[in-house]
Formats: sequence, structure tokens, C-alpha cells
Amino acid sequence: MSDSLFQPAVLLLQDGKVFYGRAAGKTGTTTGELCFNTGMTGYQEIFTDPSYYGQILVATHVHIGNYGVEEHESESKGVKIAGLVCRTFNEYPSRKRAQMSLKEYFLQNNVVAISDIDTRALVRYLRDKGAMNGIISSETIDIEELKKKLSKVPSMQGLELSSKVSTKIAYEEGNPDSKIRVALLDMGVKGNIVRCLTDRGCFVKVFPMATTFDELMKWKPSGFMISNGPGDPSVMKDEVKVITQVIKSGIPVMGICLGHQLIALASGIPTYKMHAGHRGINHPVKNLITGKCEVTSQNHGFAVSEDEIKKNPDIEVTHINLNDNTIEGIRLKNLPVFAVQYHPEASPGPHDSRYLFDDFVTMIKKHPTPVKGKVLA
Repeated sequence: MSDSLFQPAVLLLQDGKVFYGRAAGKTGTTTGELCFNTGMTGYQEIFTDPSYYGQILVATHVHIGNYGVEEHESESKGVKIAGLVCRTFNEYPSRKRAQMSLKEYFLQNNVVAISDIDTRALVRYLRDKGAMNGIISSETIDIEELKKKLSKVPSMQGLELSSKVSTKIAYEEGNPDSKIRVALLDMGVKGNIVRCLTDRGCFVKVFPMATTFDELMKWKPSGFMISNGPGDPSVMKDEVKVITQVIKSGIPVMGICLGHQLIALASGIPTYKMHAGHRGINHPVKNLITGKCEVTSQNHGFAVSEDEIKKNPDIEVTHINLNDNTIEGIRLKNLPVFAVQYHPEASPGPHDSRYLFDDFVTMIKKHPTPVKGKVLA
């Protein structure tokens, strides 16, 4: 079969709901948890965000692909979404800077997608019913055959996925002579998190997620970053043990998204799977410390328990979501540790929350750490 936008395709949901459309991208079949993102721009950054690994993305904006693909707008190497559902798939980009069309990009990355779907109806359905698995196929529209394949797809709840996207080999970014040395534990890090640190003068070493505490400390870091990533944090027992040691070291720690959830787990706060999750670039968050509000970029399907945090005297809630009052930020009262559920690095999204990286660097400077026999100023 040819990879053609005129080829019929089908989307089958876990509960039996069926949507018919046309193929976009590579001809094939793909499965994953269906989730929707309300952003109106930044599709390339979203597609390459490792936190989306194992998920089929439903784009709520009507036109996808209209400005093509540009190399420097990727947040990782290659596409990480399991598939795409959209209303209108544009094969011919209008931006002069585009290096290729989204269709070409999907073919290069073996991405199966479906267009001509009533995404408004689909998103309303997922919003009411909750996140669920789905299957896209442009190879067959035999619903019974697809139901059999879909029945074998595991639930996102209880699924560890960070190991699929974490770096296998440690690497360094930034100025090696910097006194601010940040050990970044890669659970599925976005490129702009590293850039936001190096732009502030940090020397960053990105470590594989399975790195031990002793290995991290051998590098003599002055700060730790626990990154974003995909999957259910509650099953990452080994990583939680390492992060518990990291927290107890007294060295400043910042967590983002999955990192936020893992820091909560290391502090005795459980996580839970959300009904539909938060994914978009216009989520309102209130900073309870300053009283100011931020428009934020978000991508998460799990959250930390509000009730359990209230029972813990050592944790302070710093940010809340103004749509549903879920926890968006915490800090430990007796240790230099804080974390946020959303994405201060954006990409895509507003820059309202970039100050958090400044706060992290300031925290590191206020907590001198011995490095090569000297103390950081």
C-alpha cells in the first residue's frame, strides 16, 4: 500500500467507539493511550517530547503541519508519540524556514497517523469517559481484528516507560569550568531543560535513569535535576530509592513533571492516575508564595495526592492549578528541594515560569558544596 492521505484509516477506542478517517504519515497500525493536547502551536516540540512515549496524541487545533518541520525545534532525537489523530493534516508547509513537510518527517520516523477525524467530538468523548487505549490502522479496517490487537495493549497505569527514552550513555553540556555543576537524572528529558540550565551558566551532566547515587556523587555535583518523562511513577521503585538518597544529601534538588512526582514519592506522598490529564500550553497556575499567576505548559497524566500532602508537616504546597486545584508545585521545608508538575522550560508554551531555573541556580549558590577540595562561592 502507498502512504497516501487518500487512503482510508480507522481509529478504534478501548471501549469500542470507532472513528473513520484518512491515513496521514506512514501506512501501518499503532497502539497507545489516547490523550489530547489543547495547544494551538508547537506540534513539533510536542511530538518529540519523550514524556509522550507510548501515547497517541489527539491534536485539538484544526490544522496540523501547516508550518512544516525545522530541525532546531525538536526536543529530542526523533518522534516520541505512538501516533497522531488530527482534523486536517497539511502536507504543504507555508514557512520558508521549514526543512521538510510533516508528512516527510512522519515517514522518516515511521509514524502512523489519521486525519479527517472530528477531533472536537473525540476530545469531548475522552474528556467525559477518561483517558483510554486506542489503535489506529491504515492497513486494515477490520474492527474485530483490531479489537484483538488492542486487547493486548497494557494500561498506562502500572507501566514503566522512562527506560525506553532515557539516555544510555552519560553526556555533558555547558562550560566545564563552571562552579555550578548540575547532575541531571534523565527520565526522558526535554532538550530545553538542559538549555535553560546551560544558559544560566550551569555545567550539566545528563545521567541515565539507572545511575546509582554513588555514581552521581562521584561527579561532585552542586545541584541535582530530576527530569520529566513518561509512564507511571509509582512503579519506579529503584529510582525513588536513589532520589531519596539525593534528597538526604543536602545538595539542592529541582524536579520537573515526572521528577516532581518522584520527589513526592521519595517524601512519602503517593501519586494517582488522572481522569484525562493536563496537556496544553495555557494552563493557569497560581504561585502561593508570591500570589502571582502563571500561564503554563503542561503534559502529565499522573498527579500527587492532595490529601496526603496536607498530612505531611515537612512539605509545603507552592503552586496549584486554577482549573481543578491539583498540586502543581511543592518544596521541602527543611531541605533545599523543590519541584513543579508543569514545564517551566516550555517548548512549546509561554515563558512565565522560567524564573524557576533562576531560583534553582540561586539555591545552589546559597548552599556551597565541596568540589575538588574547594567550596563553591
